Amino acid sequence: MNKIKAILVDDEESARDVLENLLRRFCPEVDLLKKCNNVEQAVEAIKVYQPDLVFLDIEMPNYRGYELLNFFTEINFEIIFVTAYDRYAIKAFEVSAVDYLLKPIEIDRLKESVCRVSTKLDTILNQEKINHLRETLKSDSLQSILVTKNGNQYVVALKDIIAIEAQESYSCIHTSSGNYLMSKNLKHFERMLEEEKSFIRVHKSWIINTRFILHYSKSELTIKLKTDIVAKLSKYKKLEFEQSLTK
Repeated sequence: MNKIKAILVDDEESARDVLENLLRRFCPEVDLLKKCNNVEQAVEAIKVYQPDLVFLDIEMPNYRGYELLNFFTEINFEIIFVTAYDRYAIKAFEVSAVDYLLKPIEIDRLKESVCRVSTKLDTILNQEKINHLRETLKSDSLQSILVTKNGNQYVVALKDIIAIEAQESYSCIHTSSGNYLMSKNLKHFERMLEEEKSFIRVHKSWIINTRFILHYSKSELTIKLKTDIVAKLSKYKKLEFEQSLTK
């Protein structure tokens, strides 16, 4: 197995030491070359060591972690953000399709992130992801999600999502302007949208935006939405759905 060359950036010495010890014990494929306590040090270390992976804290003096990318014209390393952010801010990472570790770091989650880097799955980091993360962190509520289609990334406003349909281990996001197939299951989006009152899960295969409802058939247990989308309604979700219509 090829070693993953890595550097670690965190302004807290104890946090650096904890992550270093976890990597040594549980991720032997990671070769930790340098520990840095700020973004400026990290920039110099990246130039010297040319790492494959950077573990990057978000909150640090002078610069926030994601501002590291402002120092480079080309990003040829992966980034896993390490954060002590609260529940809402974690959603900012998820909707921006950015990999993260939440402090205190869980061993299984660390292994999963390192494995993702070693197999190059969903780790492509670009300015679009960072810009979306930055704007989401600034907002008081989720406004949009980052989606991929034909290798290109797009920002889709939540208000434009008509429904999300499960397709095996994938999810199809239906919007007025087109559909996007995402490599996330429906539970992922249900958790992400749980505080968005216009979204409701109505079936094991469907989350809908109630703002786009055109017709509801009690007899057929179907919900017709804009752009001729017909979502199924589970009999177990019928009461909850009907109550949502009166709110």
